[in-house]
Amino acid sequence: MNKSFLKKKSNDFFTVYGINNCISLLSSKLNIDIKLISINKSAKRFESKKLDEIIKTNKFPISFLDNNTFNNKFFQKHTQGIVIDFTYDFYHDIFLKNNFSENECFLILDQINDPQNLGQIIRTSECAGINGIIIPKNNSARITNTVLQVSQGAFINTKIYMQTNLRSTIDYLKSKGFWIVGVENGVEAKQWYELNYKGKIIFILGSEGRGIRQLIKKNCDFLATIKMNGKIDSLNVTAATSIILFERQRQLSNKLY
Repeated sequence: MNKSFLKKKSNDFFTVYGINNCISLLSSKLNIDIKLISINKSAKRFESKKLDEIIKTNKFPISFLDNNTFNNKFFQKHTQGIVIDFTYDFYHDIFLKNNFSENECFLILDQINDPQNLGQIIRTSECAGINGIIIPKNNSARITNTVLQVSQGAFINTKIYMQTNLRSTIDYLKSKGFWIVGVENGVEAKQWYELNYKGKIIFILGSEGRGIRQLIKKNCDFLATIKMNGKIDSLNVTAATSIILFERQRQLSNKLY
């Protein structure tokens, strides 16, 4: 077991804004501690009836601010008139999960440092029905306000696993019947659509500059590449994630594969 998770974890403080993020947050059944909802009394946020109903039917701490006060406090943000401060512990430990479904799928991000990329990957993964995202404890982007904002509410439905050692994590998942697919250019790599992604699958994606670390790559069962025909030979990691995850979705829905 990953002993770093045996100690008690403390919740971190976060802020999100905008209707989509706030609806997802306030509708969640997770143990999220809403500290304060700041609302611009002059904003047209309640054009969203769903948001209006959620706020009116729950006992959330709310601060109604006039337009000038609100804009001075939250300048340079497209808030749509609503900002929420909250605390929550986002990180899980994959070693505490023992039961996996037949077509369970996780994404391992090997040293993805850009919070914008992490936020977009969370959003894509949620849309593609992925069961969770695994990130290393060190040398990786973590959950921040930027990550949450970019995810547009997808962070509520996407489990994030933070692991101290990716190699031992991969070994554990292999022992549970998972196949490991590294997504990267290489001589031995097959085209992304040539591999079978049904069953228990782990996709590993590395940073755009360095790719997957060599020690991690050695633990992959297969390597998949996305051939490019343009003059630029580097695909943004968020685009690569979308391609590979939705190819899996296509295969799962195609009975002839």
